[in-house]
Amino acid sequence: MRTSKLLITAGAVAAVTALTGASLAPSGEPAAVPDDTALHEQLWSSPAIDSLRSAEPEGTQQRPGQAPEQPQDPYAQIEAALDEVVAAGAVGAVARVETADGAWSDAAGTRALDRRPPVLDHSGFRAASNTKMMIAALVLQEVEAGTWSLDTPIGEVVPGIFPEHPGVTLRQLLSHTGGTPNGTVELLLANMQDPTSIDELVAVLGDRYPDEEHVAAANAGAWTPAGEYAYSNAAYVALGVALEEATGESVADLLEERIFDPLGLRQTSYPDEPGLRGNAMQEAMWDGQRWHDLQHFDPTFFSHAGALVTTTRDLSAFTEALITGEVVSQESLAEMIAPVTEATGYGLGIYRVPDPCVPGEFLYGHDGGAMGTVSVAYTSADGSRQVTFAITGMDRSGSPEPLYDLNAVLLPMLAASCG
Repeated sequence: MRTSKLLITAGAVAAVTALTGASLAPSGEPAAVPDDTALHEQLWSSPAIDSLRSAEPEGTQQRPGQAPEQPQDPYAQIEAALDEVVAAGAVGAVARVETADGAWSDAAGTRALDRRPPVLDHSGFRAASNTKMMIAALVLQEVEAGTWSLDTPIGEVVPGIFPEHPGVTLRQLLSHTGGTPNGTVELLLANMQDPTSIDELVAVLGDRYPDEEHVAAANAGAWTPAGEYAYSNAAYVALGVALEEATGESVADLLEERIFDPLGLRQTSYPDEPGLRGNAMQEAMWDGQRWHDLQHFDPTFFSHAGALVTTTRDLSAFTEALITGEVVSQESLAEMIAPVTEATGYGLGIYRVPDPCVPGEFLYGHDGGAMGTVSVAYTSADGSRQVTFAITGMDRSGSPEPLYDLNAVLLPMLAASCG
């Protein structure tokens, strides 16, 4: 369904952000902090993760006069955690840990709301904002080729794309510091008659959203001052448009030629049509009262900010290849991983977080929050360890007590990666 455009008021923004999980600034205007930022903070700022970073290896502590306790098997703990999140309400879950000693993977739950068939450890899923790592890599490849520099204004690459902000640079778009609105919230507002309606929200997720509509929604939204960090899906849509303008190829073809094929990512795709096929995990959304099947979801809703479909094996392979210099040069990689601000840890299309296994070192990767799936993919700085997982059945109720705890899965995975 397509609806008439709405005036993007603060009240309408509040209604839609409540549905999508985005947050609001104290002024009531869009804070341009989508669910992805909230997800990242939830995962990596939790007391449980902080305690892991400072804890002694499990099983090393003992009371006087007692024999040392045997350390628990972290992989058994991951298996139990996957079962627990499914029992708590998730539809399906898949996890993979890679270390120098080899790879481990497991799955729990089912591929769809009808509770059949079971998830496999190589089932595919929508990776959402993990896409940004790949888009950023393509942009850096063009820097290496001399097509542009990181400080090239977007207005020089795609004239007229942001008519009131032509000087925003590629570096600023990559780092979410160009002032562009979130974009996703504004896109929804422009295509909903009633921004408080869950049923209408679910319906419009199946509409087609050309890149021109993403750009128009961003231009109509409230921009933040350039230089300030404000997470933006619209920024990455613009980067995808820039890549297509400069190369004459689609982003899908560029990804296939430069990333999927060279790295052997055989189960990764960049679809532009609804539906997940084969053994993929189907998306579903919980609104606090009932579940909504999202098999009609159209990936153009996120476009270049989050259309990727992949598996834990392929996503782990990509993060390892990226951090070890197989995708971009070491010089480009250094640009990507240097955070714009220490507070966010975000560089150019990639986060860094303290490595719980090696004090003083960092993990690098991204998190992804689709409308029905959450995913996480991180690698150690030397590429020797990766943790990747995905869970379908997103709780979009806004409840302070969500259906399940993501850290219950991430915590034992990190512990297992430490060896």
